[in-house]
Amino acid sequence: MLPVLIFPQFDPVMVHFGPIAIRWYAMAYIVALIAGWRIARHLVALAPRAATALQVDDFLTWATLGVVLGGRLGYIAFYQPGYYLSHPLAILEVWHGGMSFHGGAAGVIIALIVFTRLNGLSFLAFSDRITTVVPIGLGLGRIANFINGELWGRPAPSSLPWAMIFPDAGPEPRHPSELYEAFAEGLVLFTVLWCVSRSLRVRQHPGFIAGLFLFGYAVARTVCECFREPDAFIGFLPFGVTMGQVLSVPMAIGGAGLMLNAWIRPARTVVMAEPEAADGEDGAAR
Repeated sequence: MLPVLIFPQFDPVMVHFGPIAIRWYAMAYIVALIAGWRIARHLVALAPRAATALQVDDFLTWATLGVVLGGRLGYIAFYQPGYYLSHPLAILEVWHGGMSFHGGAAGVIIALIVFTRLNGLSFLAFSDRITTVVPIGLGLGRIANFINGELWGRPAPSSLPWAMIFPDAGPEPRHPSELYEAFAEGLVLFTVLWCVSRSLRVRQHPGFIAGLFLFGYAVARTVCECFREPDAFIGFLPFGVTMGQVLSVPMAIGGAGLMLNAWIRPARTVVMAEPEAADGEDGAAR
């Protein structure tokens, strides 16, 4: 029998600057937003052009607010509504954790709807380019979960080479499900979306890539949930499913519907008016 791995006790704080502490989880958000912003600037310039690079710059603030506010409110609504209704001040205690991807996704969708309306952009075409980079944040966020020693997996056979004992989860070896999710929801999903986004034919059907993201995430999350221990305050739902799997169902349906709708519509060679040469744009086509 192979020896079981022991979870390394990482310091959840990445670096201290006097009284200021930067945690790995916060750094994951920062790196993901910056990397996604830079890549999205390139993606929107691909034909058919979906936005200008300066508009992507402006959307970065909207995306940040959508992720943070939506993620927090989603966690409160989906996972612990009773606790936060009786402890409303705890809503502000974000340093104690408590973020929901499904809530963050809803927040970003709302931000996309409002932003594209205000800027006269195609919601579906712009969403295609933005959702392509979302898995970067998903992957880095799951790695941060692993560093924090949280959201561990279900019990695993000790013969599994990578079975791991998490000190806060008891003496049983468990699946490092955070790493499974980082791989499936992050690396694999980003690779698929990136490859698909290189196709001009696909880009000419606005909404297909966004639908593929929703459907792909739902599938990856549903599979990974089979190895992840459900939250103690919720446990398993009827038929042995988890809250993460339940919330993934509408995402999968919506994603499949978006892809079907996008593909049956005529291809579009133009989705936005070309900006004037004097508008100050300095590199959107790079």
